[in-house]
Amino acid sequence: MIGISKLYCGAVEPSDVLRYGRESGNLPAHLLQFSADKRPVVVWNITRRCNLQCVHCYSSSADRQYDGELTTAEGKKLIADLAAFGVPVILFSGGEPLLRPDLPELAQYAVNQGLRAVISTNGTLVTRETAARLQKIGLSYFGVSLDGTKTAHDRFRGRQGAFAAAIEGIRNCRDAGIKVGIRFTVSKNNVQDAGAMFDLLVEEEIERLCFYHLVYSGRGSALRAADLSHAETRALLDMIMRRTKELFAAGTPREILTVDNHADGPYLYLKLRKENPVRAAEVLELLRMNEGNSSGHGIGCVSWDGEIYADQFWRGVSFGNVRQRKFGEIWLDSSIDLLAKLKEKKKHVKGRCARCRWLEVCGGNFRVRAEAAGDVWGTDPACYLSDEEIMAKEDAG
Repeated sequence: MIGISKLYCGAVEPSDVLRYGRESGNLPAHLLQFSADKRPVVVWNITRRCNLQCVHCYSSSADRQYDGELTTAEGKKLIADLAAFGVPVILFSGGEPLLRPDLPELAQYAVNQGLRAVISTNGTLVTRETAARLQKIGLSYFGVSLDGTKTAHDRFRGRQGAFAAAIEGIRNCRDAGIKVGIRFTVSKNNVQDAGAMFDLLVEEEIERLCFYHLVYSGRGSALRAADLSHAETRALLDMIMRRTKELFAAGTPREILTVDNHADGPYLYLKLRKENPVRAAEVLELLRMNEGNSSGHGIGCVSWDGEIYADQFWRGVSFGNVRQRKFGEIWLDSSIDLLAKLKEKKKHVKGRCARCRWLEVCGGNFRVRAEAAGDVWGTDPACYLSDEEIMAKEDAG
């Protein structure tokens, strides 16, 4: 996760992080990515069922009941274990989490346990009553997935009217006083609508916009050919930085982030170094605190059936099940080979990643994409940095 507004537009300074001692238990939510202890943010896919048919769905969900979901009691046990382990945030996801009737009960239990609770949703089921109820519980954030303007979004979601329903859900969250943001997964099929998302932020008074790079997982695996080229990705980043800067200049700042491609960090730094060397040095310090991709370390996933994964996209390798062992016991088990290596993956990456001067700030990028390309420790094919940008030593800081 690369905070464009935090880094490029100066919304966060290194001193903002250091004053809290970099401990995740003390840091406010917007600074958690810079923590030193890296207790994992946990995505819990509480159900696989979904009312839509998104073409890039990492869980390949459908509108049917799936067997084996954790019960309410098992879910509360999981939440208590996560809180005891020091997990700072639980993200309720799916499928579509609002299809699970006990979501409010589980969210309330998480808040009572001291966890920051957030929801990732397609937005179509967020009625005014639902938003009001979840606001009273104390939810920190609603992330609503939008994949373009009306035509593109409805096509991606497999249902006419999905865009209008999601916008209504966003408005219901906003009116209830819940912080709400857009999650936009970019591909060749919708990149033309990326700029329109900035317009939507202002029109609908939305606080946050996250651009997700495509991950080859679930139904998203079939979209690999539709992933942006390296040149298109660079152009996208340039547009995102320009539009973010324009929002700040206009006095309407928003929180803008990119997710799932940590090459964005070095790319932003190199651009900023030409524009503002003093700020660039501060950004490099923050990027080092961030440490790049954190799958299996600073982020983890619990699936609907209790299986533990390195992140929500990586479904090929389970580390264990919370029905048999506590999450924390599994997460810290150094005998689980892949999980142990992910916590020190800078020692194990190969190819361009092993030679890259930005390894400490990128973390080797997304291993599940490297796995899709043939070698889990090989080069992430979505890295768009040039050989010159990764090899030059004199400017590494």
